[in-house]
Amino acid sequence: MRTESTPMTRRPSIPAKLRPEEVTSTYRRVAPVYDIWARLTEHRARARCLELANVRDGESVLEVAVGTGLLFEQLVLANPSGRTEGIDLTDGMLARARRRVTRLPGAHHLAIGDARHLDFEDGSFDLLVNNYMFDLLPDEAFAPVLGEFKRVLRSGGRLVLVNMAISDALPSRIWEALYRIDARLLGGCRGVSLARTASEVGFIVEHEERLSQLGFPSEILLARKSG
Repeated sequence: MRTESTPMTRRPSIPAKLRPEEVTSTYRRVAPVYDIWARLTEHRARARCLELANVRDGESVLEVAVGTGLLFEQLVLANPSGRTEGIDLTDGMLARARRRVTRLPGAHHLAIGDARHLDFEDGSFDLLVNNYMFDLLPDEAFAPVLGEFKRVLRSGGRLVLVNMAISDALPSRIWEALYRIDARLLGGCRGVSLARTASEVGFIVEHEERLSQLGFPSEILLARKSG
């Protein structure tokens, strides 16, 4: 199933410009104001991510790249009897995420972590969600990271991905122009497309849609680990 509210394109993504250490320092710096950006440009996509995730109380859930915890808080609230884990590269982001959930019930835990090398056993989770991370990574990292996501999911486990999308709409072209001027203006994000790589890694892509908020295009994928 595919829902479109921003024009799709087959253009390849432009190269990632920020090195990993620059990503960490950039998000440490923007952590105090990140929620403003997120609510202006990403709120609708995050809400849709939560809807597609369809958290069932009692599941094991992992969010990779929790940021300030905007989605992680909702995952914990939806899963009071389950296990909810979250990781992020940036200590400043994690500090804010911890404040959001410190008084919430249930088994939840946040830690520094790297999506390329997840510190979890094979088949640990029923659901993995990841928002606005692949749009920071170089294209050659997509398959290895998705492979790591697949490893920690159980058979039939669900994956929901949200990223800045590639779009030919005029507002999207403006965002892209800003990125080309200085990638840090967009926190290092540029438009990407993950469906084909997810399929090549072995996920079954069940749903793909794109939506736009303030002209900022987001791609949302729901996939399932086969087998």
